[in-house]
Amino acid sequence: MEDISHLTSANYNDVRQTLRSGDILLCSGNSMFSTLIKEATNSQWSHVAFILRLDVINRIMVLESVESIGVRTIPLSSYACDYNGTGKGYPGRVLLARHQQVHESDISKLSRLAIDLLGYPYHADEIVHIATRLGLATLGFHEHPDSMKQRAFLCSEYAQVCFESIGIHINYNPAGFIAPADFARDPQVKPLCYLNVGPVLAAAQSTATVSLVTHD
Repeated sequence: MEDISHLTSANYNDVRQTLRSGDILLCSGNSMFSTLIKEATNSQWSHVAFILRLDVINRIMVLESVESIGVRTIPLSSYACDYNGTGKGYPGRVLLARHQQVHESDISKLSRLAIDLLGYPYHADEIVHIATRLGLATLGFHEHPDSMKQRAFLCSEYAQVCFESIGIHINYNPAGFIAPADFARDPQVKPLCYLNVGPVLAAAQSTATVSLVTHD
């Protein structure tokens, strides 16, 4: 991914009409688990998800696999201002990005698999496997697991499986596991903007507007 240090940050309402199904969320969380993932992958990214537009009901949904819940879908507006019912936005930074090889004709196939996997558990044991792979990688041993053989998914495994269904391959890192950072490193993934996240009144959740600002 190109330099993102000077990207603008946009309110959900300002950007929602420009988003497409298949657009990517890269998140940098602040929890202990997020910190573990960032340290294990030597990157700022702890979570990856992607978007499905449901224009018939005027919703933009996020498809993701999250710790303690598994594969789920929530409105993107929840990331902006009511993450997990807290009345606050996602506790960290959220970058919106787009893979240049995702086309409108791909969305039906992408969304079918994404929906079929809803409810699958989070692959918590994979964190231990990642630590093992990191150790093996230092000795020159590399493993590329087949995510579709499992029935539980890290966030990056879930996104990778769904993108593979439309012929888009995200390269594993050298230690042999797929991570949010691998999506960020893909040269076909282009940043769009940061998503403003913060508390708003529930009554204003769908209409709040904040002007664009620039992050240094």
